[in-house]
Amino acid sequence: MGIERNIQEIKKRITNAAKRVGRSPDEITIVAVTKGVEPRDIRIAVGAGVRHIGENRVQEAQRKTACLSTLEPRPTWHMVGRLQTNKVKTAVEIFDIIHSVDSARLAESVSKRAQNVYPVLLQVNISGEETKAGFSMTDLPKAVEEVARLPNLKVKELMTIAPFVKNPEEVRPIFRRLRQLRDSLGLEHLSMGMSDDFEIAVEEGATLVRIGRAIFKE
Repeated sequence: MGIERNIQEIKKRITNAAKRVGRSPDEITIVAVTKGVEPRDIRIAVGAGVRHIGENRVQEAQRKTACLSTLEPRPTWHMVGRLQTNKVKTAVEIFDIIHSVDSARLAESVSKRAQNVYPVLLQVNISGEETKAGFSMTDLPKAVEEVARLPNLKVKELMTIAPFVKNPEEVRPIFRRLRQLRDSLGLEHLSMGMSDDFEIAVEEGATLVRIGRAIFKE
């Protein structure tokens, strides 16, 4: 019952955050991040209404998608972790969407391996942290143009990973900058916000929030 209760609580918090800024909670999709989570708990989350599952590693996703191949309704599988080019072939077979396209080289590899038009998100390093992957704010406009020209790819949105801070309010400017970038580029969606800061992300325009610990914690 803990996972189900957690999901309902998160939905309430998303609803309240959306209402604070005049948004509809229907605009926000929960992507349940299942790194280290066993298939039985993923089944519980899907039974509680989660329809989108995020995984960080290709190998772990292979095991879980095989275990959950008969799951109904079938969830949409999101690749949310860093993706190496040598794992792209397997990734496009397993995942329905990739959040972490962080270079033109990776985008080209996904385009070559995709059988049909494949949705991707471009990862942006808004905070400028050396430890984080992603396009810089200055390089992003050119990157969007280059990736949009590739066959078999559809750039749907932008994604960022905010720094870990004690006070979630500190990351608000980062989320706001990503929203402004999204608007200037005419894209649809924003993937931002995790367990500690998803309410701030919703207030700043997130359309996908990637939540793991807050769902699957004890």
